Amino acid sequence: MQVNFAFGRSGLTLELPEGFEYRVLEARSAVPLDDPATAIEQALDTPIGCPPLVEMARGKHSAAIAVCDITRPAPNREVLPPVLARLEAAGIPRGNITILIATGLHRPATEAEFREICGEETAARYRVLNHQARELSEHRALGKTAAGTPVFIDDRFVAAGLHITLGFIEPHLMLGFSGGRKLIAPGLAAQETIKVLHSPHYMRDPRAVEGSIEDNPLHRELLEIAQMARHDFLVDVALGRGAPRRPIAAVFAGEPVAAHRQGVEFVSRVMLETLDHPVDAVITSAAGYPLDLTFYQAVKGITAASHIVKPGGKILLLAACEEGVGGPEFARLLAEGRPDHLFMKKIERAPVTVDQWQLEKLALVTTLAEVSYYVPGVPREFHSVLWGKAYASAEEAIRALVATLERNARIAVIPEGPYVLARSAALERATQ
Repeated sequence: MQVNFAFGRSGLTLELPEGFEYRVLEARSAVPLDDPATAIEQALDTPIGCPPLVEMARGKHSAAIAVCDITRPAPNREVLPPVLARLEAAGIPRGNITILIATGLHRPATEAEFREICGEETAARYRVLNHQARELSEHRALGKTAAGTPVFIDDRFVAAGLHITLGFIEPHLMLGFSGGRKLIAPGLAAQETIKVLHSPHYMRDPRAVEGSIEDNPLHRELLEIAQMARHDFLVDVALGRGAPRRPIAAVFAGEPVAAHRQGVEFVSRVMLETLDHPVDAVITSAAGYPLDLTFYQAVKGITAASHIVKPGGKILLLAACEEGVGGPEFARLLAEGRPDHLFMKKIERAPVTVDQWQLEKLALVTTLAEVSYYVPGVPREFHSVLWGKAYASAEEAIRALVATLERNARIAVIPEGPYVLARSAALERATQ
């Protein structure tokens, strides 16, 4: 059986060996809109739960707009122009509009990436700036949440008269779904806030996983932080399937909590794939560029697959990782080479360090399943510390995987990795 996996910028076509029971889980998504530009205009003018954007902007002296960084395929090029046009039509001077790249603790975007993220014309005509989570002096202290999280949010966002986020909704490995409140925290938060939000208290909570917001404590915490930052208006989209850019399938704009919830309900309804029983193995990707730029980001393909593989089962990740491992803190933690269970024990009560949470989420899988990799962009010196074997080719990795399985073993194949929201009904019952 031949399968084309989302991998890097060009994909990866592989022939899977016969003799196994394959279940290909395609990224289920809504049909792309015929006229997304009109849908965006209508969403801005008839939003969910609040007045039209132009009315909300009247009388405001300034506005700040948080947008996703280069690791996310958000369609800012399509959404930003009509948003900006309404702000100016309402009387906000162009010079008083700031577009903030919500990097969280990711690396800053380059000038070229400003143009890729926002579009050439928008990047040339408007102020586009990186958020810098490590510079506490650039943040405003807003107090603490009811749970005690110290809240520091980018002062340029807080100081504006109108606070807007542009994002998209997809499954997220700890927050349930992306979009909405995530653009503010961790997107525009200081590392002092981000570390608490990514502490073991939240990372090890079984409710802080893909597809879960109803009882997700991290989701509740971020909603409270967004409210403290005066989150006024959002535009979130659901994305369909396609290349080179994923097309817009639905648009949700308006009051942040209500609009995001409608978007989550839509995405959940469209994307959820349920298997009666867990599988013996999963072959998955990290959804290709830009999501598989680094191993840090590619971990999401593994965590998404963990919900359908049986305890002790196997997961093979295919991810290009063009930019290598990830940030310097993540690379240092990985290079320490501690076994996964010892790493988990070490960080359980220690002060939170930057990027430990992604390794923690990986360890939650590798302590229960056998993970292997084809990650050609990861430098060879890291191959021995990935908590699983890394192979020189995808074909070799697949041969090694199937060699350990019985004939007719059940194998789930997920060409677009974390874009698939999949669950095993039997596993769900066993963990309840």
